[in-house]
Amino acid sequence: MTAPVFLTDPERPPAPGRFVLDGPEGRHAVSVRRLRAGEEIVLTDGRGTGGYGTVAAVEGKDRLEAEITEVRHEPEPSPRITVVQALPKGDRGELAVETMTETGVDAVVPWPASRCITQWKGERGVKALGKWRATAREAGKQARRLRLPEVPGPMSTREVAGLLADAAFAAVLHEEAAEPLATAVLPESGGIVLVVGPEGGVSPDELAAFTAAGAKPYRLGPTVLRTSTAGTAAAALLLGRTGRWS
Repeated sequence: MTAPVFLTDPERPPAPGRFVLDGPEGRHAVSVRRLRAGEEIVLTDGRGTGGYGTVAAVEGKDRLEAEITEVRHEPEPSPRITVVQALPKGDRGELAVETMTETGVDAVVPWPASRCITQWKGERGVKALGKWRATAREAGKQARRLRLPEVPGPMSTREVAGLLADAAFAAVLHEEAAEPLATAVLPESGGIVLVVGPEGGVSPDELAAFTAAGAKPYRLGPTVLRTSTAGTAAAALLLGRTGRWS
């Protein structure tokens, strides 16, 4: 088993020497994972810096001291992969975020498409976004990632079109598309932005806005995937084809 990963304050990245982990992450390490002196541990700021070492001491239920002996800096991934995820029903949104994070995407953008049954409004929207961000955080730790994916606030169709216009490669998953994503010409650097529509599909108006911004529709394969799994399957394909999984 590889060493467990815990998050530090992003403004206080791990550094060589003694490093104190407390608060919720310290409680998780001490009271949930029950780490003890001598066990290996990894601390990360979630922005690409990781401190590798061992537990030096444990105090109470939520305080741990680690002896960091090595610090690694993970560069920004290239090409960067962003998935625009239409809001699924129920807890399928968290499932999509979890599996895409474990797969390796760099950002997951919530998109309230016109055909989404679920719509984030008011306090419900704030709570739902918090769940997506917490899911990304915990899945990133589970996947031993040093750089966690970004989960910004929900974007409108117009804002998503802006993302697509700025991308080196822009795609919309569409079951009626003629060209498979598996044969698309991909960039070696820059940003890849992939749109995953809702269960009811991307509307004609939305597709027109996205194609006007430079995106093309692509299909994944002969089967039709749920919106909560399509992004993960597509991301795995892109990560393999771009060499990020090599």
